[in-house]
Amino acid sequence: MKQVINLELNGERYEVAVAPHATLLEVMRRELGLVGAKKGCDTGGCGCCTVLVDDRAVYSCMTYAMTLEGKKITTIEGLARDGKLDPLQQAFIEAGAVQCGYCTCGMIMAAKAFLLNSRSPTEAQIRQAIAGNLCRCTGYRKIVEAIGLAAR
Repeated sequence: MKQVINLELNGERYEVAVAPHATLLEVMRRELGLVGAKKGCDTGGCGCCTVLVDDRAVYSCMTYAMTLEGKKITTIEGLARDGKLDPLQQAFIEAGAVQCGYCTCGMIMAAKAFLLNSRSPTEAQIRQAIAGNLCRCTGYRKIVEAIGLAAR
């Protein structure tokens, strides 16, 4: 049986009827039309579905929507402001860190959470921060460069 919950996504409030077992990823994609977070492995192993919950990176495929009432959720769609990309999004473009793009949204969101608490990260710290996000196209060099560029 579905239950109505209130979610705050990207600064907007949504009232959504969800099943107890519905994940945040399912609700965002099916009910709210927010498709930036991708369904990759559906087991929390690839990071394609990463979003921020109260500024912490979480796998939306592993997070029940029912547990998020009262939490601030930010998706890739919520990073740009007034038509201008977030500096991290811009850095990914400038560094050419987009390849096929499937992992990019999750990578950016994991990096965003990291950079909220780290102003001058080392390469090793950046690599550790994105260790829960997989890219099947690259050796991560340009991704790490992009995150370093955004940190500067």
